[in-house]
Amino acid sequence: MLKTNREKIVMQSVQGEIHSPIVSLNPYRINRDGIAEILPATGGITYNFKIGDSCMDLVGDHIEPGVSIKNDNANENNALMLLSCIGNEARVVSGDAKGAKGYVTGMHGGIDHVLIYFSEEDMEKMAIGDMILVKAHGQGLKIEGFDDVKCMNIDPNLFEKLGIKQNADGILEVPVVTEIPAYLMGSGVGSSTAFLGDYDIMTGDEEANKEFEIYKLRFGDLVLLRDCDNTNGRQYLKGSVSIGVVVHSDCIKSGHGPGITVILSSKTAKIKGIKTEDANIAYYLGV
Repeated sequence: MLKTNREKIVMQSVQGEIHSPIVSLNPYRINRDGIAEILPATGGITYNFKIGDSCMDLVGDHIEPGVSIKNDNANENNALMLLSCIGNEARVVSGDAKGAKGYVTGMHGGIDHVLIYFSEEDMEKMAIGDMILVKAHGQGLKIEGFDDVKCMNIDPNLFEKLGIKQNADGILEVPVVTEIPAYLMGSGVGSSTAFLGDYDIMTGDEEANKEFEIYKLRFGDLVLLRDCDNTNGRQYLKGSVSIGVVVHSDCIKSGHGPGITVILSSKTAKIKGIKTEDANIAYYLGV
């Protein structure tokens, strides 16, 4: 097993409330063909799509699986977004579902939501405004002997369940469902940090969707991003490799698509993807 510094990582509480979907006075979303559409989008409680389900075969835009939370205080929400990590335990602390536990499944930039998996039974008891506490744990995680690999946005317990191995050449082998080339990465490129939020795989090219099996993607899938450097900000860098998790659905807008929250990145080819059908956080979390 890989050695990490997990025993030194601080665990803190961050908190937000279930955030209602919002719609402006102009309810239309303009798709990549210039056509106005009215669709469900971000926020609220999404009852019928969860991690492990298709993020492509649905009628919606930027759909967030499960429960979406936010803090009305901007600085506190920044902390919620930055410190929450995929796989962190989340607990409902108000409302009829008080005491229910789930897992963080991603952070969605722009709308600035933290996304959380809960069981269907628990979600039926929830309401907009219910408060949810996250036991934030994971930022600062390091792999011993891999100083050129940056870890981010992942709970140490989930990291260990991924089954990442070091091969004979000193490369980290990570289970993934597919590899995505840098030229398909769109909205979010150029962000100053990958330690919060996500960025999108562009899905406007049908041939690329088939070639890289993007059309098969599910919420929670692990993917490899080729020539994508996320060690600091998000940029193209030949030879770099990043690993991320699909956090939100496909989108109709130009430059958008399934959102990826990055969990590993290296400026050098220290990471190799091993194609694995079950490379999805729902499988590793046992939900």
